[in-house]
Amino acid sequence: MGPRRIHVMAAAIADGDGRILVTRRPDHVHQGGLWEFPGGKLEPGETPEQGLARELAEELGVTVQASRPLIRVHHDYGDRHILLDVRRVESYRGEPRGLDGQPLAWLHPDAMDPAGFPAADRPIINALRLPSLLLITGADPARPEAFLARLDQALGRGIRLVQLRAHDLDDRAYAALAETAFARCEAAGARLLLNRDPEQARHLPHHGLHLSARALSRLERRPLAPDPSTGLVGASCHDQAELARAAALGLDYALLSPVKHTPTHPEARPLGWDRFAALADPVPLPLYALGGLDPDDLDQAFRHGAQGIAGIRGLWPE
Repeated sequence: MGPRRIHVMAAAIADGDGRILVTRRPDHVHQGGLWEFPGGKLEPGETPEQGLARELAEELGVTVQASRPLIRVHHDYGDRHILLDVRRVESYRGEPRGLDGQPLAWLHPDAMDPAGFPAADRPIINALRLPSLLLITGADPARPEAFLARLDQALGRGIRLVQLRAHDLDDRAYAALAETAFARCEAAGARLLLNRDPEQARHLPHHGLHLSARALSRLERRPLAPDPSTGLVGASCHDQAELARAAALGLDYALLSPVKHTPTHPEARPLGWDRFAALADPVPLPLYALGGLDPDDLDQAFRHGAQGIAGIRGLWPE
């Protein structure tokens, strides 16, 4: 007889300051004493939305008005296999209270210590630390003034995660552009990811690294420690093997592409949303959908298991 399979609904509930509600598990239960995201087991016949609404009413005394998928995490504890189905609660009525006597706390995602949560909850922390849009920079890196004007436009529109992609620049020109782009991102409260050789990138100002699929295949360990203070690490992936490698190295996110046909890679066969969802489901990482997408595709991306969308043409100002 195999391990028990348990489908658990969990909620990410934010306050006005961006802090997330967590509750403490009783000492005598499985994973007792650790913090977790509120929720509970999905009952037979319930939809995920119904199960989450019931659990939050019973556990916290709140009424869910709107929620959307955030991430699904499969985790094997040995004696039980957990599917943690997490939804971001976008609106609710009532004031959360620990109706079962459980302690509550409001924590900013960057202040969450993964060691204080069950292992299955840790990818949720990564998802909460990431926005739904990831901009990949496009045209004009060799013309810094025009390039930075476009970057400023994107930051002004609310972009908060930027991958600096400028493969045609030599190392010196890339370093100069990275320094200026980093300052612009810092001023806007955004994070800059360098798409460059990790050894070169670590000498430049950055908030993290983005790895090509080729660079990912050559790595034996994660380039930066898994801590918000040292920076994010993500990778470009196109198939199950690359996603599994990104997860095994403990990366913070991955891009999965192409979802649709793109003019930059006309030879690549698009995954489509159903294939994207099938590849995403077993991966314990936030995944950005990439390839022919723009912000109008966000709801579709959420429904198919994505953290959000990444893009050049769909996000880089004309």
